[in-house]
Amino acid sequence: METRSIYRFARISPFKAREVTREIQGLPVQQALDLLAFTPKKAAGLVAKTLKSAVANAENNHQARVESLVVREAVVGEGPTANRFIPKARGSAGPIRKRTSHIRIILTDEIEIQTREKRKAAKAKTRKPSARKAAVKKQAAKPAATEADAPAAEETK
Repeated sequence: METRSIYRFARISPFKAREVTREIQGLPVQQALDLLAFTPKKAAGLVAKTLKSAVANAENNHQARVESLVVREAVVGEGPTANRFIPKARGSAGPIRKRTSHIRIILTDEIEIQTREKRKAAKAKTRKPSARKAAVKKQAAKPAATEADAPAAEETK
């Protein structure tokens, strides 16, 4: 079960808001809220507001318990930018960009997260041998190519 909440047109630069959202990904909801409460940034308040909305959506729409919810995804996208100008010296104009963001938070159950991690681990185990073989083949091919080039370089002298 997934629940999401989106805060659109938040008046903060996406670059600044991404710093905060990176910190809460993968955390249980209660830990994420505690972390946001003690983060001294404007974005922390906006992200906390969105997270609380997502928790309320999960409780109301899916009858989920807060203790079992985990932040699966916390993403900040770029919103529209308002362009303004300020007068500068000798009649020129300096641009001011008032950036906005779209903050999206997706919550999920812990059970769902654990099964997804198990699938990823199983896929990683199956991929490793083939990746190693390819790396060994590349290393074996490089010395052969350099030895073949060496006599040709001596002949040109």
